[in-house]
Amino acid sequence: MAASSTLITVAPTGAEADKAAVPALPVTLAELVLEAKQCEAAGAAVIHVHIRDDEARPTLEVGRLTDTVAALREGTGLVVQLSTGGAVTDSFASRPAVLDAAPDACSLTCGTVNFGDDVFSNPWPFIKDLYQLTRERQVVPEFELFDLGHIATLHRLLDQFGPPVGGHVHCDLVMGVPGGMPGDVATLAAATAALPAGATWPA
Repeated sequence: MAASSTLITVAPTGAEADKAAVPALPVTLAELVLEAKQCEAAGAAVIHVHIRDDEARPTLEVGRLTDTVAALREGTGLVVQLSTGGAVTDSFASRPAVLDAAPDACSLTCGTVNFGDDVFSNPWPFIKDLYQLTRERQVVPEFELFDLGHIATLHRLLDQFGPPVGGHVHCDLVMGVPGGMPGDVATLAAATAALPAGATWPA
């Protein structure tokens, strides 16, 4: 991909890190907006958003997410992408509800994976319903792929329901998670070879 078409995504908070262990972690809305502005100035184009509650714990509360989307749009020109994965403890009901905050884009994980000692659950009925909701709401999905089997699920999704909003397939190869595909060259080569034709990806 030419340098002029490189897309840099930043994910400044995540759902796992703890503020006590990582003091610079942006957990308040003001901290997140400031971080987003600095990332945009450094060349970022997309922000992948996880938010925290008043105790700095991960949350998918739609009111907070709506305020976050509005603040990031007001303060930056970044594409705002919300996580529909949340934390491994989030319910199937709360995860699609993040689209009520009207982001530009969202993550869409294409399968269940062991995540360290936990299980990040994404069964097929949930995946297909979430995908159809992104099409209905005109939210661009980024397909998060933690294992090679997730790529097969991506193909199944596209075959059954057609292309995503905007027509372009953009994936995130999430490698090196304990329980998912390893972060090595052989696996990367296999994964990229299996992606839909024309798909873009970071790893």
